[in-house]
Amino acid sequence: MTRPAEPLALASPSPSDSEALIETLSARLLNGDSATTVLEGWCGERGLAAQPLLVARRVAGPDRRPTAVQSERLKLLSGEAVRYRHVRLSCGAHILSEAENWYVPARLTDEMNRLLDATEAPFGRVVHALSPTRRNLGVDRLWDAASGIPGPSDLILSIQAILTDRSGRPICEVSETYTGAILARGEA
Repeated sequence: MTRPAEPLALASPSPSDSEALIETLSARLLNGDSATTVLEGWCGERGLAAQPLLVARRVAGPDRRPTAVQSERLKLLSGEAVRYRHVRLSCGAHILSEAENWYVPARLTDEMNRLLDATEAPFGRVVHALSPTRRNLGVDRLWDAASGIPGPSDLILSIQAILTDRSGRPICEVSETYTGAILARGEA
């Protein structure tokens, strides 16, 4: 019987090791088409859970309407609705990130919309059949190596991106904030 991985702050012994891990993950996220796929691969490599699958748990709070700039980037048609989904992405006991998604439900299938409304499936897994491509809008480092080794809840990286379907039509804008828990090493 395999024991579940216990949440660890960080298995790396130094800030420079933390810096290298953050750079590696950041490069993968910025070059990948799906943060979900990148994070699940990372979870498997780091042994964060026996099953390296992300779970998207909703964060309670009011919906946030898209800004005028976000609406423009989503290329909304007159009267086209946008839904807001705010989740914490976890792998095992590790909360890896928070994501805010503004997505256009009319550009997804009915089943995709149902899954986003009713399940804890991450956005990237739900829309995988659309062959989404990610265009990064910005990345911000939130942690400085001089601060020491980040704890599991410390914010370390923020990425903003637009996801488009295979035809190039925007389906979602996302703002992701990653925590120090991504640096943990489990024993899964």
